[in-house]
Amino acid sequence: MTALSVEGLVKRFGGLVATDQLSLTLAPGEIHAIIGPNGAGKTTLIHQLSGEMKSDAGRIVFDGRDVTHEPTFRRALAGLCRSYQITSVFSDFTVLQNVSLAVQAHAGHSFRFWRAAADEPALTEPARAALALAGLAGFEHTSVAALAHGQRRQLEIAMTLAASPKLLLLDEPMAGMSHAESASVVTMLQALKGRYTILLVEHDMDAVFALADRITVLVYGRAIASGTADQIRSNADVREAYLGDQEPPA
Repeated sequence: MTALSVEGLVKRFGGLVATDQLSLTLAPGEIHAIIGPNGAGKTTLIHQLSGEMKSDAGRIVFDGRDVTHEPTFRRALAGLCRSYQITSVFSDFTVLQNVSLAVQAHAGHSFRFWRAAADEPALTEPARAALALAGLAGFEHTSVAALAHGQRRQLEIAMTLAASPKLLLLDEPMAGMSHAESASVVTMLQALKGRYTILLVEHDMDAVFALADRITVLVYGRAIASGTADQIRSNADVREAYLGDQEPPA
């Protein structure tokens, strides 16, 4: 059984082929990393999987259901969630209030009742659970404005976890982080391993090699290699196309 199956996916922008007959599968509970140079089509692929961009050809099957032509909100309700789909992070609110709002939104309630969210156990209890999973236990009453950059990214992931996802699409979650912040997020994602299926797009190769069960390498929208971290490290085509023909990180 596969959590996600992509078959012959294509996306064109005029004469540019951003996704070129791409096929891949994700097993339940797997962390599958997508790497490649700038312009390889990684973010385009995330857009196609989340439904934010229509594919020109190919098929996307999620949790046994063909979602190729379904809109973003239907995919999200089915459990295919992108980390930064929730962009309404309220800096003047506390961490717990933000995640409670995400729980409220997923339950289908109107945001005009946000004042009740802070005192409603049906919202705060799952919000606290999501914060614990995202490594932010103890920050419930901290203002978002007081969070460091890495903690804000963890908050975004917590808000996505509040939507009860089956598969997380994470597009460069470590972008702009310090080494210490990246290490904290790696630890958090390792704790999620096996509990959620994760498709990870990331430039931080240390993080990729630490986290990924399998890695697919894109160049000009086409997968040139797919395998374990050791297989990718030793692949000459990958080293030439992406790693600069140098020894990849150990």
